[in-house]
Amino acid sequence: MRKICFILLTLFLSCQTNEKNKIANPSNYLNDIKTELKKEWPNNRTINLVFHGHSVPAGYFKTPIVNTLESYPYQLLKELKTIYPYAVINIINTSIGGENSISGEKRFKSDVLIHKPDIVFIDYALNDRAIGLDKSFKAWNLMIDKALKENIKVLLLTPSPDQRINILQPDNELQQYAEQIKRLSEEKGIGLIDSYQLFKNQVVSGDSISNYMSQVNHPNKKGHQLISNEIIKYFK
Repeated sequence: MRKICFILLTLFLSCQTNEKNKIANPSNYLNDIKTELKKEWPNNRTINLVFHGHSVPAGYFKTPIVNTLESYPYQLLKELKTIYPYAVINIINTSIGGENSISGEKRFKSDVLIHKPDIVFIDYALNDRAIGLDKSFKAWNLMIDKALKENIKVLLLTPSPDQRINILQPDNELQQYAEQIKRLSEEKGIGLIDSYQLFKNQVVSGDSISNYMSQVNHPNKKGHQLISNEIIKYFK
């Protein structure tokens, strides 16, 4: 009997671990927020979406031009308003061009949490190549834990392209960061937007990465649309 109980307990714990170590399901991860977005006045409230990262979410296209309304945070807003016409949604962009996640983590409490976000999007991988995988992992982990402690939903973004890197080359630098971010999403059970894979899929299908870029490492409107189209799946 003891042996049977031990086996059952082991299986139960294994199932619990497997359930925990999964990227959040886009269909239900934001259920509570989707419920809020559907509410009409006077029962609704403002929903705060904070985008924290580097130049890409900040809206830099061909530097120094910033095309705010064509960047993925605002393309997302436009789509959200077609789905949720009664919702009041704040897009709060705390991104800084040229910044890496170490600096982003240092100001996470003062610049991000102060806004009481419902969702935080983190997008630093392109610039984190300058600090290395280990330091990047630590900084992302700290930001994620700070958000989760406040019961904030978190979506991580893998890197968009840098045309100096062959996206089809196995285990290239960007892919290494993408894999690390996926691992963080799995370990924390949070959301993932795999931007890297979205752009790679276009190249695999025979398209040119240049069609989605405004300069060497900044997507154009079409590139930002790839990302926003993936994010919106969490809200449907």
